[in-house]
Amino acid sequence: MPSDRRPTVRGRRLGAALRRFRLAAKLDQEHAAEALGCSTAKISRIESGANCARAPEVRYLLDLYEVHDPTTRYQLERLARSANKRGWWLNQPVPVPDKLGDYLALEADATFIRTWQTSLVPGLLQTAEYTRALVTAKPTRGDDSDVERIVAIRQERRKQFFDSGARLAAVIWEPALTSSMPSPKTHRAQLLDLLWLQQQPLVSLQVLPLSEWSAATSSPSFVMLSFDGEWAPSAVVQETHEESVVLEDENLTTPYAHTFDTLRSAALTTEQTSSFIQKLVADLSQEDEPA
Repeated sequence: MPSDRRPTVRGRRLGAALRRFRLAAKLDQEHAAEALGCSTAKISRIESGANCARAPEVRYLLDLYEVHDPTTRYQLERLARSANKRGWWLNQPVPVPDKLGDYLALEADATFIRTWQTSLVPGLLQTAEYTRALVTAKPTRGDDSDVERIVAIRQERRKQFFDSGARLAAVIWEPALTSSMPSPKTHRAQLLDLLWLQQQPLVSLQVLPLSEWSAATSSPSFVMLSFDGEWAPSAVVQETHEESVVLEDENLTTPYAHTFDTLRSAALTTEQTSSFIQKLVADLSQEDEPA
């Protein structure tokens, strides 16, 4: 087990996949326990993510479940080997809350992230100054060291994600970009950064016009994560005032994929979005010019 003795997100993903294949093979936990020479309690712990199966155990179980696809086998064995891997966030000088750590583990493994935001620039696309302005405006901001810690973690998240080679598609409702920010300088810098990100080959950014009210109100903000090059989402994350809620059941995540497709269809194209942001930057620059 990892040093903090908590079930890992990777362990839960692996366990859920093994359970799904067992059920598809119409076998019970006793069959799996017999194959591994262990108790049914251990199989239950593996499938719940409380324990993580080792790579040889994964191979035995996949043989039993007649899962022969080499890509699937490779992905699950790799997941078993990395289940207890120490994430970069565990090296922070101040401990990262468990719930945030769980989300960061999902984000670190994702190969495709889709996000819909109604009032904010997505976290992975925020400049340090924009994040600092957001955190400083919160009533529960804490002291200056707390603010800087949050800014540093978010910037490290951004770096880790873009270094990973994963893809990101974002749809942002127009008010998130047009609403006044505490500092025009911060506002302009964030918009210029979005224009730069838009030019990166693995980033797709689209603005949903204010006029598309029906599409904009179809869903609250969410982040959708896919793994191992798959298009289908394996997890959807929604923020509340207290914590992040992670949905992993396929019946719950699939509707979000359809919602995101609807949002992208209603949004400006990537080219139109770039033109839209360029105009916002020009308007801000004119406002700063001396009379």
